[in-house]
Amino acid sequence: MDPTPVTRTRPSTVEVSGTDRPRPARHVRLDYSRTRQCRILLHPEAVVVLNGTGAAVLELCDGRHTVAEIVSELGTRYRSVPEEEVRRFVGRLVARHWLELTDG
Repeated sequence: MDPTPVTRTRPSTVEVSGTDRPRPARHVRLDYSRTRQCRILLHPEAVVVLNGTGAAVLELCDGRHTVAEIVSELGTRYRSVPEEEVRRFVGRLVARHWLELTDG
């Protein structure tokens, strides 16, 4: 009898509400790379190079700000910040276990 292969997939995104408070997971750290001259996300498996918008979102993911507050703060810095895009971005990082959510 051939064993049936088991495929384990992670969800690509997690549903995030405006009252959730994202923060980096314990094994993840937001840092600055002098070599690359940009913000990076460090975790045991790899280094993630962030673009300006991603870095701006993650700088506010400190466990104190809600997703709605992050969107509002980014709205004061930039012309247009689609809330749905911020939620999807945070949701993808939660699905990868790079961010954790606490309820607001």
